Amino acid sequence: MGKRIFLFILTNILVLTTILVVWSLIVRFTGVSGQFDTGGPGLGIDLVSLGVFSILVGFIGSFFSLAISRWVAKKMMKVKVIDPDGSMSQRERDVVEKVHKFSRAAGLMHMPEVGIYNSPEVNAFATGPSKKRSLVAVSQGLLDSMDDDAVEGVIAHEVAHVANGDMVTMTLLQGVVNTFVVFFSRIAAIIVSRFVRPELEMIVRFAAILIFQILFSILGSIVVMAYSRYREFHADRGGADLAGKDKMAHALRSLKAHVQRASVDDRTDDSAVQTMKINGKGGMAKLFSSHPDLDERIARLEER
Repeated sequence: MGKRIFLFILTNILVLTTILVVWSLIVRFTGVSGQFDTGGPGLGIDLVSLGVFSILVGFIGSFFSLAISRWVAKKMMKVKVIDPDGSMSQRERDVVEKVHKFSRAAGLMHMPEVGIYNSPEVNAFATGPSKKRSLVAVSQGLLDSMDDDAVEGVIAHEVAHVANGDMVTMTLLQGVVNTFVVFFSRIAAIIVSRFVRPELEMIVRFAAILIFQILFSILGSIVVMAYSRYREFHADRGGADLAGKDKMAHALRSLKAHVQRASVDDRTDDSAVQTMKINGKGGMAKLFSSHPDLDERIARLEER
């Protein structure tokens, strides 16, 4: 789930930034009153209009990000989608059969698209705007590094994300976060712009909105990541129900063994994409990690 959440948040920030630019151009060239600065007493801000605007932009940005999530994942990760009715290698056939088997067991009426992306990392993700239009993708590195039982556990975990509708609930949460981001970034920008000369006010306000929007989006991602970690435990339980508790636990232990091997390999430096990995980190980095620590996930699964 980490990779799809990373892509979803990145896309969401880009969408919000695009909306900001487009809205600013509309205000600039049409004369529409869209600055929410009334100049009245107190803050001098039309909070009601700003609140409605923030809700609309926040949820439009979030749902648009969801709508294109599968397409973005395919393009950015260079996923090779496997045609279940076309010619396939034996390995591709095995992956498709596992995804379809667990999807049917989870009660999905429409089979997810299945893909493999060429990367040495040991990872997998599921994404898509709905259960009907979902994608489950695994890395070549995962298929090369794990035995069949571990691969089944990982795939069952990803199918559980689809069956649980995690991307939709994540979108609703992101919409709420976006609303606060848009609302407070504009209040902060309006206040900042009042400290400059009138001829520079609009330029400073635009720049301040952009900066505050990105900053608050990053802070808001802490909330999104916390919810993502919570959903990982739920998907582990779902994966255990689909593939069996032993296979799910074996998959997590296999992931842990790979992470430990990678951490002592001097040739491997994956710190730049750690938030996309299956395993989480401790300390402050945990706040921006989409996954809990593997030891904690294994312990919780074994406590069932």
